[in-house]
Amino acid sequence: MPALKPTSFSARIVWIGRVDDRAATLRSSALPEVFASFAGVEGEEHAGLTRPACSRVRAQHPRDTVIRNVRQFSVVSAEDLAAVAAKMGIDAIDPGWVGASLVIEGIPDFTHVPPASRLQGPDGVTLVVDMENRPCHLPAKVIDEDAPGHGKAFKGAAAGRRGVTAWVEREGWLRLGETLRLHIPDQPVWPHLAAARAGG
Repeated sequence: MPALKPTSFSARIVWIGRVDDRAATLRSSALPEVFASFAGVEGEEHAGLTRPACSRVRAQHPRDTVIRNVRQFSVVSAEDLAAVAAKMGIDAIDPGWVGASLVIEGIPDFTHVPPASRLQGPDGVTLVVDMENRPCHLPAKVIDEDAPGHGKAFKGAAAGRRGVTAWVEREGWLRLGETLRLHIPDQPVWPHLAAARAGG
């Protein structure tokens, strides 16, 4: 029996972006398609087979330790972005404001899909979900450039709705309008999860 199960859930790609120079801005620019290689998207700030460890993994590795790059993509859902915008009191969130790589539409509660889930495209291109992407203060500056005074509200409004980070398991093209099918690990929830979190 397969360890990964195809589900009835699928999502349409509604936006594709690339962060060209994170030192200059977190803002990502829109593209009609990208080739997802094993290292991510060529020329993208988050590309590479490895990356320096950051604060998100400080309990495991000293900062700047070279580790495997499982943050090649930042994937968010249109539904989550709409909910965050409503909470912030604005009409909509431009995906470029939050440095998104992909915006998809059609999977409910997308930010909370199980880690190790797969998003697979029509040519076989496959992204592996690493984990929930926790919101931070970095998008605030970009948001304030286009929606002055609203940036500071993002971090709180985006809690639980910031999408996921992902990496490339199988190379291929990601194109606007194409469909990605969700595959999930065929395993029960670990019964000791609450105790493990409490002990952290």
